[in-house]
Amino acid sequence: MQNKTITELAQGLRSGEFSSVELTSAFLGRIRQYSSLNAYITITEELALQQAKTADARLATGNAELLTGIPMAQKDIFCTEGVKTTCGSKMLDNFIAPYNATVVDKFNSAGAVMLGKLNMDEFAMGSSNETSYYGAVKNPWDVNTVPGGSSGGSAAAVAARLAVCATGTDTGGSIRQPAALCGITGLKPTYGRVSRYGMIAYASSLDQGGPMTRSAEDAAIMLQTMAGFDPKDSTSVDVPVPDYKSGLANSLEGLSIGLPKEFFGEGLNSDVAATLEAAINEYRKLGAKVTEISMPSLKLAIPAYYVIAPAECSANLSRFDGVRFGYRCENPADLTDLYTRSRGEAFGKEVKRRILMGTYALSAGYYDAYYIKAQKIRRLISEDFKKALSEVDVIMGPVTPSTAFGLGEKMDNPIEMYLSDIYTIAINLAGVPAMSVPAGFAKGLPVGLQIIGNYFAEAKLLNIAHQYQQVTDWHTYIPSHFE
Repeated sequence: MQNKTITELAQGLRSGEFSSVELTSAFLGRIRQYSSLNAYITITEELALQQAKTADARLATGNAELLTGIPMAQKDIFCTEGVKTTCGSKMLDNFIAPYNATVVDKFNSAGAVMLGKLNMDEFAMGSSNETSYYGAVKNPWDVNTVPGGSSGGSAAAVAARLAVCATGTDTGGSIRQPAALCGITGLKPTYGRVSRYGMIAYASSLDQGGPMTRSAEDAAIMLQTMAGFDPKDSTSVDVPVPDYKSGLANSLEGLSIGLPKEFFGEGLNSDVAATLEAAINEYRKLGAKVTEISMPSLKLAIPAYYVIAPAECSANLSRFDGVRFGYRCENPADLTDLYTRSRGEAFGKEVKRRILMGTYALSAGYYDAYYIKAQKIRRLISEDFKKALSEVDVIMGPVTPSTAFGLGEKMDNPIEMYLSDIYTIAINLAGVPAMSVPAGFAKGLPVGLQIIGNYFAEAKLLNIAHQYQQVTDWHTYIPSHFE
């Protein structure tokens, strides 16, 4: 059962081939069996079985949606009422969310079954899922390598079939990069397409939730549930949500694809480049036209991002002060001691690094020199995307410069770690949608192809990915130890 898609499982549930309780129990068994991957922080077994019984009753009435009874999991950044929500941090190790994130409510309304909360880099700050207070997640393709981050638990769980699908969040590549390294499909929607209400903030102008699945068709089903305007979220955009599944079969004849020369130069591993070239050739066979384009501002994305994101992180994480909720140090001498020790003891090294970077960039005398300049660069990057996407339908390129790297390999070199996101960060700065699609393997490890579209063009991206997956089978591969 674990190798079936959402559509196949939905058909099995409706036909009575198996029940949601049986399906959920099978996945809970796999989670226990492969606990060494460390993909889950919290397993909500009792809740999951309750939801599965409710789903079975709903299925019996014929009033079910595609996700009704489907076992999925939530990244541990989405607040879930009555369930521990940690953001992978000691700071929130004792935090029981008093309400649901809008995304969680939407899945509950659809009748989905939540298996648990997935491991992640602390407060979504990391590219390897090694900064989590609960330990590193392992890549199912090679347990000595990282799964990517920050949504590494989500990617590993889907790849190892420990959940049918999962939610992720993407601030600078945190859905696409782990999706690429774990050989699954991951979609970062347009900024504002999915509600951020109840999604604990890292960088508010960049964060966006999205689906992490085996296939583009499954991603379309998940996004159908996740997307939509939310009056509780001031950054949510009131744009109609199309039927994402209905356009999956559209022909790609005449599709124009742009390949930024900045994406295919120095720094891209030659094996990854060869794998991507083979994938792009498949699109040529499907009738697409491929041209080289230039986006000169892309080289400025990393320095701009690592001013803007830490600045927003510095502001957002100021609420974690040991007073209202979360970790509180023991026997503080005074208020200053309470603040400094609570934050010093509960935040990890990478989170502290980014808070300090952001506070510095926002300080008097440096705000204009760093933060304002970074925002001006952000506008240049957005203009580059607008210009490119007025000339071509979509942009394609790598998701990561290499395949999954070894656990611990980059932990002592933050600059090298930050460069892991060199091909993904610009997309968040511009706010456009993008996805990672399994495109093959390089020396036994998965490679992802990145597809970038115009604002609110998720349906087009899903169609392009789905058509590729009709003529290739990379998305069906399973790590050998998890079949």
